Amino acid sequence: MSEALQIERPDVLTELGQETLRRLMRSWFDFERRLSRVNIINRLDVGSFTIEDYRSLLLNLRPQVIEGGRWISRCASSFDREHADVRSVVIGHAKDEHRDYEVLEQDYVAAGGKIDVIQQQPRNPGTEALHAFLMYRASQPNPADLLGAMWIIEGLGEKMANDWADRIDELTNGNGSYTKFMRYHGDNDDSHMDKLYGLIDRVCNDVQAADDIVRTADVVGRLYTMQLEEIDYVDE
Repeated sequence: MSEALQIERPDVLTELGQETLRRLMRSWFDFERRLSRVNIINRLDVGSFTIEDYRSLLLNLRPQVIEGGRWISRCASSFDREHADVRSVVIGHAKDEHRDYEVLEQDYVAAGGKIDVIQQQPRNPGTEALHAFLMYRASQPNPADLLGAMWIIEGLGEKMANDWADRIDELTNGNGSYTKFMRYHGDNDDSHMDKLYGLIDRVCNDVQAADDIVRTADVVGRLYTMQLEEIDYVDE
């Protein structure tokens, strides 16, 4: 990538960028509160989480992880030449993410699941809604609001993945052999978040753009929560 197309995290955000960041943090905290009330996450918190719960979690995450590469790629293709720098960052993100599902599958098998089961797992209703929204937004011209979606989804990796992996191994007597997907994201999503910080000032050209980013973060947080809520209604 040429130097002109690189977007670095700014040392100081503009006033609008700072306000957008504060609003995104509030969106994240709301998402975090919603997650804590989801049954399978609550079981992880209180210590009643089982290896069966973990397999169910992986089963229901895989379709969303697969579709992640698709909507991010669609998002990149929807930016015009005036946003070539943004497009380059998003393309790099899509490249980083598009084969993550293979590690998730390996974790599922290592946790006692069968590869044909997880490879045939359909999207649950929450995943259907999340994917439909993300693909719709990604198909719009210059979909800068999807910065809000990345804020929520990458935030899970940066803020929660390693803690979840540690807790899962603790409660299921694991040794790290089947929590590699979460640990990878826990170790790497902080760099992804740095790229998002770098994009805030670039795409927040006015109040409407900032509003759109925060609204998309709010919607994705609710739909992601719905995806996890559906787990208890899906038989392994």
